[in-house]
Amino acid sequence: MVTRATRSPRRRTVVALAVVLAVLAGFIVRLVDIQVVHANEHIADSLSHALGATQTLYGTRGSILDDTGQTLAGSVLEYDCQLDPLLITQIDQAILDKKSAAKPWSKVSVEIADLTGQEVAVVQKIVADALAADPKSRYALLERGLSTQVYRALAKLGEPYLACVQHPARTYPDGAVAGNLVGFMGTDGDALEGLEQTEDSCLAATNGTRAFERGKDGVVIPGTQREQPAVDGGTLRLTINRDLQWYMQQLIGEQAQDMGAKHGAVLVVETATGKIRAAAEWPSVDPNDVNASKPADRGSRIFRDWFEPGSTFKALTASTVIDAGGQSPTSTVVASSHERFANGASVRDSFSHPAYTYTLAGVLIDSSNAGISKFSEKVSPQTRYDYFKKFGIGDGSAIGFPGEQKGLIRPVAEWDNQTVYNTAYGQGVTTTMPELADAYDAIANNGVRMPLSLVESCTTAGGQVITPKLPEPTRVIKKSTASQMRTVLENVALQAGYSKVIQIPGYRLAVKTGTGEKSNGTGGYKAGVYYTTMIGFAPADDPKYLVVVTLDEPTKVKSSAANAIAFQKAMTQVLKTYRVMPSTTAPELLPKFG
Repeated sequence: MVTRATRSPRRRTVVALAVVLAVLAGFIVRLVDIQVVHANEHIADSLSHALGATQTLYGTRGSILDDTGQTLAGSVLEYDCQLDPLLITQIDQAILDKKSAAKPWSKVSVEIADLTGQEVAVVQKIVADALAADPKSRYALLERGLSTQVYRALAKLGEPYLACVQHPARTYPDGAVAGNLVGFMGTDGDALEGLEQTEDSCLAATNGTRAFERGKDGVVIPGTQREQPAVDGGTLRLTINRDLQWYMQQLIGEQAQDMGAKHGAVLVVETATGKIRAAAEWPSVDPNDVNASKPADRGSRIFRDWFEPGSTFKALTASTVIDAGGQSPTSTVVASSHERFANGASVRDSFSHPAYTYTLAGVLIDSSNAGISKFSEKVSPQTRYDYFKKFGIGDGSAIGFPGEQKGLIRPVAEWDNQTVYNTAYGQGVTTTMPELADAYDAIANNGVRMPLSLVESCTTAGGQVITPKLPEPTRVIKKSTASQMRTVLENVALQAGYSKVIQIPGYRLAVKTGTGEKSNGTGGYKAGVYYTTMIGFAPADDPKYLVVVTLDEPTKVKSSAANAIAFQKAMTQVLKTYRVMPSTTAPELLPKFG
């Protein structure tokens, strides 16, 4: 039985429910009005009071690795830390009003300075200057480039007005090892030198952004965050062997200074592939401390310097007359230490001697300018020029190093009577270490010149492996010519005056030296000043590696014999590093005279 007493609570429940539903319906209508009907108006109104902000998301620059995967250049995280001056003043005021138990800025600034290595007065002035410029300032830069260790220590302070933003920075774990090749970055993040510059398209990261809107209180408005992720750079793998590179840099630094030279360099090439395994020079640069080096020492002279090759060119002339002039290692000419030619040219040897009946091998063993000039007449000047070009002289290398120089050999039409003969023994022509190494590589590699390379590959952040496009190998001389020239150069190593200095027990060597004169800038040569070279490969019977050693203006020993000790030590280390087996056959001895 329903009574008045039971009806009353039910009625109140229904009425209350109706009221709730009505209020809820009102909220829903209003919500639809705000978020749907007039959404654009309200968004525009809210954004007019919001503070837009954009944060850079830094990608990581790719690493540079040696041929074994050891890091030559990498990236580490650094932190740029900032302060909120207004919040500092607000907290200090709250402390004075006894509304906060936080530490005052006067004490925190001491702790911060102790961690960052700054003076306390400097840290306090950063905040004071910001407030002087704007009493409501919310930003003051504390310090850039702080390490992860310092950042973590600062974060432990737990101060709400201290914030740090991370970004990648460049580091070179082995300092000056391959520094002249790897190059370095500027303080603004631009690649300035070496492979950092030429391979920037591989290494460079693409930064992303994070954008959002904040209210006046600094709180991020939900739903306003938009992010474009960063893309990391690729990994560059080189043909260089880090440990060999380190040894060669120590070696050439010691030898160049012992000989009183201005500069020195060692280049190591794998003959079958053209891959550069070491490119060391002195002075060198440490990319971690670029300013410690003179500007002229921050690049690579191996690629940027050119020079008259001197007698190292006699091997190219000899190859030409064997390949195109019907000569052999035992073919002969009669030459004294001073010869005058029919066109009026005059050629002298560096030592005095009567007329010898020289073999071609003997001419290279004694390094006779007059003898090789006589042999050069076996082919036309144009033929010699064409062969020099096939050997790669004047074309630079396939590497394309920043500022790389090319040798200069003028067309035959521009040769005067003296140049016709001078070019046979490396005067009146210039070349570079890479060009000369590439030319000799053709002799070592059965007549085929392999393009030099310094980069093995680039692996993108997505895992794609990209290998550099190199020119096709070039057939320069016949295989039989190359074989005969290897025998000639081995006899140079066996019979030249420096033969005992360069010997490596158990191994057969093939070498040639060159003493190039240096221009005085006015069309002549500096008196008694030379650029010396020793180039060779081993084992002579089955060449695996080629080594070039150069010294710029040595003073203790001015001839190319100055390079002998460095060459012997360099080649010895190369053979050890790559575990090249000793020779098992005896060399063929060639006569010097006919």
